[in-house]
Amino acid sequence: MSSVSGDTPRQLPDNDEIFFDHVGHFIRDPDAASKALRRVGFATTPISIQVDPDGAGGENPTGTGNVTAMFRRGYIEALFKTAETPLGHELDAAIARYCGVHLAAFSVRDAAAAHRRLETTGFRVRPLVRMQRPVATEGGKEIAAFTVMRVEPGVMAEGRIQILAHHTEATVWQPRWLNHPNGATGLVDLVITTAEPGEAALRYSRFLDWPAANNAAGHVVRLDRGRIQFVTPETLMQFAPGLVVPSLPFIGLYAVAVESMDLLERHLRSNGVVFARRAGSILVRFPEEVGIGAWIFVERTLDLPWRR
Repeated sequence: MSSVSGDTPRQLPDNDEIFFDHVGHFIRDPDAASKALRRVGFATTPISIQVDPDGAGGENPTGTGNVTAMFRRGYIEALFKTAETPLGHELDAAIARYCGVHLAAFSVRDAAAAHRRLETTGFRVRPLVRMQRPVATEGGKEIAAFTVMRVEPGVMAEGRIQILAHHTEATVWQPRWLNHPNGATGLVDLVITTAEPGEAALRYSRFLDWPAANNAAGHVVRLDRGRIQFVTPETLMQFAPGLVVPSLPFIGLYAVAVESMDLLERHLRSNGVVFARRAGSILVRFPEEVGIGAWIFVERTLDLPWRR
């Protein structure tokens, strides 16, 4: 287990906890994205098509499918369009801005309670959605089920920012998918670049029901597991020199914990992946197949530049 301190080892939250659960890359080609993720050292799951039960025993396509890299804490998702639905059209519109991360999801035990809370605090919310997707397990095909709470388009300018509750932990986080050649063990922090970090931090504070604070890098919202760091484009360049900001706001950087920096470096070198190692972290640009942005890998959260 990596030495990421201060984060619970549990996969899902309890009571009133809220976790940084996963990020979603909006991509065009799932096969190419899977190969790119594997080149960096992530073990990817098979392609899955998401559906919405219609209440009468049938299923409606949501308009998206995914491939994932599952961690001991959280996961990475690469989403692609599967049908002409509102959700599929949202994906198209986001990719028109830039290909990359447009989704950040935060997990709670009770999505309905989060929905009621947001309704009372002035957020325009959509009806709760109960989604599912077929998942191959070692014992056969099973269903991954989750309830998703989303706000109306435009309420969160950064992208598809959502709160969800997982109902099938064992199906989603299968042990066979949790070991990665690059030693990845979990999501740590998300960095959002914006022209107004203070405004964004206060809005996310209301959305997540957690206080915002100032730090040396800008503004931060600390959760029960993980943090959201808000920075200006100038500050992002300090963390990821040369990274192009395609438009603002931009979800272009997030942190992943690894078991060993040396193991990660050996894997990257053996696969010809360009990286930069400095001060306890390794920066890797996203392959083109998964969009614009970068990962920052650490063994210790204190080595993240915004946490120092």
